[in-house]
Amino acid sequence: MNDFEYMRLALAEAEKAAAAGDVPVGAIVVLEGRVIAVGWNRREEQGDPTAHAEVEALRAASRQVGGWRVEGILYVTQEPCPMCAGALVNARIKRLVFGCDNPKAGAVKTLYTIPTDVRLNHRMEVTGGILAEECAALLRSFFVSLRAEP
Repeated sequence: MNDFEYMRLALAEAEKAAAAGDVPVGAIVVLEGRVIAVGWNRREEQGDPTAHAEVEALRAASRQVGGWRVEGILYVTQEPCPMCAGALVNARIKRLVFGCDNPKAGAVKTLYTIPTDVRLNHRMEVTGGILAEECAALLRSFFVSLRAEP
């Protein structure tokens, strides 16, 4: 599979978040060519501010690999926030692939550059803009429908 196919899987996870009334962001972790974990935003469902798609996927991946060093590739539909970017560094993710930019909280290229900051003890390869329009459209659609509710 390629980046676009994996991002489509992450988009399917984002749809689960939207269906549950949460911001539609989805993530998957790939290790050695296979998906080992998935996650989607579950903050509303769990009442947990840390239940972002990336963190959910990393938690599941850590269980799969049996430790905190995940060292795989994380695909996520929106540029990670500072918390998630820090978690990716701590999990020793080797490569991050994201869909659309996050103008309000992006910590990969928009506001901060956490995954590539040379001051940190781990850095990763970053690829952005994969299926960016589809990822952004899902977010826009969610917020339009949210604002339209009485």
